[in-house]
Amino acid sequence: MSAVAAVPWVRQLLVAQQRKLIAEAGRMVVEGRDIGTVVAPDADLKVYLTASADARARRRSAENASDVAATAADLHRRDQLDSTRATDPLQQADDAVVLDTTGLGIDEVVSRLRALLDGRVQA
Repeated sequence: MSAVAAVPWVRQLLVAQQRKLIAEAGRMVVEGRDIGTVVAPDADLKVYLTASADARARRRSAENASDVAATAADLHRRDQLDSTRATDPLQQADDAVVLDTTGLGIDEVVSRLRALLDGRVQA
């Protein structure tokens, strides 16, 4: 997906479509590497989800039944491509709340996200 995402006219079309969907829906949760910086920079809440490289590789490998080392290399390559591309590079929004999910399970992540949405806690 990173190769396609790096094509400026493709990104322009996708961003326009994403913005249209968000505008039509009113309020919604949207996930993606450039949502808080490019697609919806005025969002009420922006959360930058992160995790250690090891945790990310283990999770993705479990999803895909793939080799952890190969998955780690692929994730590193994708991160590098996404963060250095000329058009809309991957970066954390200045006003995003950082949530490190390294030691958290999915239910704990969802709970923390709901709490952030409710304004009850900081990450």
